[in-house]
Amino acid sequence: MRGGLFAAIGVAALVTGTMAGAAESLREALVRTYNSNPTIMAQRAQLRSLDETVAIARAGRRPQLSGNAGLNQNVLSSNTNGGRTLSAGVDVSYPLFNGGRVTNQIRAADERVLAGRATLKATEGDIFTEAVAAYMDVIRDRSIVDLNRNQVKVLETNLQATRDRFEVGDLTRTDVAQSEARLALARSSLAGAEGRLQGSEENYRRVIGDLPDELAPPPTLPPLPTSADQAVDIALANNSDIAALTAQIRAAGLDVNVARADRLPTVSAVSSGAYRNFLGSAEEQFGAPAGVSLPQTQTTAALGLSARIPLYQGGLVGARVRQAQAVQSQLLERGVEVERAVVANTRAAFASFQAAQQAIRSNETAVAANTLALEGTRAEQGVGTRNVLDVLNAEQELLNSQVALVTARRDEYVAGFNLLNAMGEAEAEDLNLDGGALYDPTVHYRRTSHRISDWSDDAAPVPVSTRTVTTPAPAANNSVTPPRQ
Repeated sequence: MRGGLFAAIGVAALVTGTMAGAAESLREALVRTYNSNPTIMAQRAQLRSLDETVAIARAGRRPQLSGNAGLNQNVLSSNTNGGRTLSAGVDVSYPLFNGGRVTNQIRAADERVLAGRATLKATEGDIFTEAVAAYMDVIRDRSIVDLNRNQVKVLETNLQATRDRFEVGDLTRTDVAQSEARLALARSSLAGAEGRLQGSEENYRRVIGDLPDELAPPPTLPPLPTSADQAVDIALANNSDIAALTAQIRAAGLDVNVARADRLPTVSAVSSGAYRNFLGSAEEQFGAPAGVSLPQTQTTAALGLSARIPLYQGGLVGARVRQAQAVQSQLLERGVEVERAVVANTRAAFASFQAAQQAIRSNETAVAANTLALEGTRAEQGVGTRNVLDVLNAEQELLNSQVALVTARRDEYVAGFNLLNAMGEAEAEDLNLDGGALYDPTVHYRRTSHRISDWSDDAAPVPVSTRTVTTPAPAANNSVTPPRQ
């Protein structure tokens, strides 16, 4: 079922393009969302920050090198006359054993990267679901506005006909008043529908990045499960929220081992070197007899092992271990919570999808019946067996059923896509988007996780997502270039 939404839309896209001209398709809207939505861009940046925690953890098993230098002038000494000293040294330390702390830190960081990747997929699914809802909201509200505009035109024609018949004495003033009242209500409904349409278009711009042009009908959804239990089984296997929390739980278990490592000794290989130059003042500093020349430089080097054996730390280690265990326990409980939520959301989406399908069938029947009823009512009014109010009521009932049908079709599509998202099948890799290569989170991981330089900064970041205002962004404090993947 994965990849089914746009997998077989090639011919359908050609047909839709022919019918809708330059209308924007749902695929194009999702591509734009994928490439410019700020929530997705922020989650990618969050994942890149998690990639760096692997490099930070790996630094713990690499050598540490530091240097020192100094220039001293003795100004007061009880046994020398003064002197100057130039010194320089270097210290190197290499960890040999640390109780498994660094190994577990690296493994925990890798698990959190996996959790971040799953969270990114979940974010994509959520944003795509929001984009689909925004797309369908615009289609629905534009249809409702068109229906209401047509209703206003019909009622204006009815009112003019009613007034004409009133002038010749065929109808009463009451009939005219009823027509006027119904037209006023229709204009009010039209104004409300236009307001809701504007709100839907602004929400479309918020999610997708630009105001909608003409929108093409969406593609048919892929085959969905025939039962709620089947949908739940797929969701438990594929849902990215569950995958993210599972990885976080594994990382928390490794954090417990990291805390326990503080109970064990640490051993490091150490080396140091030093150079001293007395700048021609060795005899003065050490009080050598006249005529005696002393060496003006000294060079030393040392190599050895350094061990730290913790004996008692005031209960600090035990507290840290228990703290890490409590965090692990919290995540285990959240795992159950997320699982419950996934099951509930999947069943709710399945029920909403089925309800919307039933509503479509019922409203299609209602539209057909109300169309026939309106035609019959108008014909009966012509022979005097129906009055103006009967016609007005029949027109309103037809409008109501048409609006309900448009709404049900929107609800069916959104509920179906929401079901795909709950089952973990509404992510970028599932939709076969034709907007260029998909974002590959492993590229940044491979580039950064093994870096060893202390000076390998990235360029300062700038927003990648599309702004929806024309006002220039505030100037940054430093020059910036787009971040690399």
